[in-house]
Amino acid sequence: MGSVKKTYRSDALRSAHLVAQDLHAAGAIDKATLRRFDLSCLTPVEPLDPQAIRAIRETAQMSQAIFAKALNVTTSLVSKWERGEKKPGGPSLKLLALASRKGIDAIL
Repeated sequence: MGSVKKTYRSDALRSAHLVAQDLHAAGAIDKATLRRFDLSCLTPVEPLDPQAIRAIRETAQMSQAIFAKALNVTTSLVSKWERGEKKPGGPSLKLLALASRKGIDAIL
C-alpha cells in the first residue's frame, strides 16, 4: 500500500502540522509532541455505512466471525453493522477506518 493521504481540519492546521513535522525532524520537538499535533490537526474518523463495512470485510476475504475476532467484537455486532441496525463508534470505528485505508493486516 502507498502512503496515506492526511485530511486536515483547515489549511492553517495543515501548515501547523507540517511545521511540527519539520521541527521533529530537526530535533526541536519530541515524538510525543508531534503525536499531539497529529491528534489536534487531523480530521476525525468519518462514520462508515453498512456497505463500506461489508466491503472492508470482503476485501479482507474474511467471514463475519473471523472479522469480528480481528476487531475484538462479536459476530452478531458485525452482522448488525452490515445490516445498518447499529453503527460502529469509538475504537471499533477507528480500527475499521484503519483497515479501510491500510488493509486488514494493519490491525492484526
